[in-house]
Amino acid sequence: MKTLVLILTVAVAALAKPDGGYGGQGGGGGQGGGGGFPSAPAQYNFQWDVNDSPSNNFYGHQEQRDGDNTKGSYYVQLPDGRRQLVEYFADQTGYHATVTYEGEATFPTGGGGGGGGGSQQGYYQ
Repeated sequence: MKTLVLILTVAVAALAKPDGGYGGQGGGGGQGGGGGFPSAPAQYNFQWDVNDSPSNNFYGHQEQRDGDNTKGSYYVQLPDGRRQLVEYFADQTGYHATVTYEGEATFPTGGGGGGGGGSQQGYYQ
């Protein structure tokens, strides 16, 4: 029974592909193939930020791309009070990131659970 389901799944997937392919550069894309859409290098930029003070959520991302060259950064407010910033670029040689931290790490004091004080006993014993 499992073999029959697998064979039917593969057959349905093979029949679902359009006759002209999906339009990628390797599969008939460009003029005339894949629906007739011309192929052009990617070019875009975007930016978004979230700053929700009640929940202490503070993070964002920005990126710009022109052809094969992409650069951008993203950041997040860490629970210890620091901001982690990742600046990156991607080109023909790969993805290259630089990670930095802004601010001083602070930890709550006092007794109680949550790892902020109290017992130094680890989870595994």
